[in-house]
Amino acid sequence: MSKDGEDPFGGRSPTSHERLTGLPWDASYREGPAPWDFGGPQPAVVEAAGRFTGDVLDVGCGSGENALHLASLGLRVLGVDVAETALRRARRMAGERGLDVEFATADALRLERLGCGFDTVLDCGLFHTFDADERVRYVKSLEAVTKGTLFILCFSDEGENTGPHPVKREALTAPSVEDGG
Repeated sequence: MSKDGEDPFGGRSPTSHERLTGLPWDASYREGPAPWDFGGPQPAVVEAAGRFTGDVLDVGCGSGENALHLASLGLRVLGVDVAETALRRARRMAGERGLDVEFATADALRLERLGCGFDTVLDCGLFHTFDADERVRYVKSLEAVTKGTLFILCFSDEGENTGPHPVKREALTAPSVEDGG
């Protein structure tokens, strides 16, 4: 609980990242753009956008630049995040740009609560924020809503600039324990 008695995590369990920092994701957006926001969609998302089809879910959309870009291409997009400040910014930018895109509060570890599936799902920078146990839960959550293609953009463990939580390629491609892998 915060000093004023309000739950900064909105009734959900804090993620490992939030426990580590002691702050909810929303805190990253309160004083201005989050450190990972640079005023536009990720170049890799722009490059892959032609492969997005049907209804699109942008998980952990933050301030919405990727979702806004995809919506500008005529795709039907839902961006979800737990950071209300980021979602307010995303909605404001959608209105300013005249784009038809929906933004909603949702826990990425409980996407089944959305009650629908998506032809294309985008995770740009969320997977690598979870610890091993959360990753297992997150994959199950993604399975519940992904009807087609899943795009994940995360820090790699290869090269010099691996970022704070690098991911091995095998973690993205290995069969799950439930599949016998």
